[in-house]
Amino acid sequence: MPWIQVKLNATSENAEQIGDMLMEETGALSITFLDAKDTPVFEPLPGETRLWGETDILALYDAEADMDFVITQLKASRLLEEGFAHKIEQLEDKDWEREWMDNFHPMQFGKRLWICPSWREIPEPDAVNVMLDPGLAFGTGTHPTTSLCLEWLEGLDLEGKTVVDFGCGSGILAIAAIKLGAAKVIGIDIDPQAILASKDNATRNGVADQIELYLPQDQPEGLIADVVVANILAGPLRELSGIITSLVKPQGQLAMSGVLDTQAEDVASYYAEQFDLDVIVEQQEWCRISGKKK
Repeated sequence: MPWIQVKLNATSENAEQIGDMLMEETGALSITFLDAKDTPVFEPLPGETRLWGETDILALYDAEADMDFVITQLKASRLLEEGFAHKIEQLEDKDWEREWMDNFHPMQFGKRLWICPSWREIPEPDAVNVMLDPGLAFGTGTHPTTSLCLEWLEGLDLEGKTVVDFGCGSGILAIAAIKLGAAKVIGIDIDPQAILASKDNATRNGVADQIELYLPQDQPEGLIADVVVANILAGPLRELSGIITSLVKPQGQLAMSGVLDTQAEDVASYYAEQFDLDVIVEQQEWCRISGKKK
């Protein structure tokens, strides 16, 4: 079963009150408190922004929950300062063995694309190999949304094309696009840590000079691409449909994921007027919406 997690930063004084509010008013399924002073500080995971303070709150929701409503309720509660730090991320039921290095194997997507951890032997040296080590499952190819986008990219002819990875996270899709023949790839993310993670992974794969990375406020004006991929969530895909659509050239290709099967038709309706949409593809309750711009 898929889930969404909201991560907040609070203090020891207000954390319990915030947790109660999230359970009672927003339908959180569970609340976890982490003492930030006692929590070991590791290198941030791809796409993660560390929330510094006394207490981290992790609120777990069913993936169909309305995250806009949750954040609106938090703001209305006035339990947190205006502009409070938060992060919303997709989770899935973990295959815990796969989290261990000894059991994390190279994964194939389509006929020629492989995602390979650095400590494993590359199965096909002549294939398209992206070197990426796992943190959590999401962002390394194991999450269905990432898998759906990788398979879609592998099936395109990207030679000489410009690609935009909207919500680049770890950079896995952007790097794969470069290695699949794209002439230029632009990664965009609202999280500065995601930009750093993408840069590091691009350098590790020897493609740093072929990728441009921007926060939304820094991206070039009039940016337009042959191919756009957006692996985010249903809410932003609806809210930002105009922006995402404007990034795609006429006759250009678009693929979106981070969408549950119960949300897919609704999200697709935001793009149906300007795109000839393909049949929606599903994998483990998550979907990919793709099409060609008219």
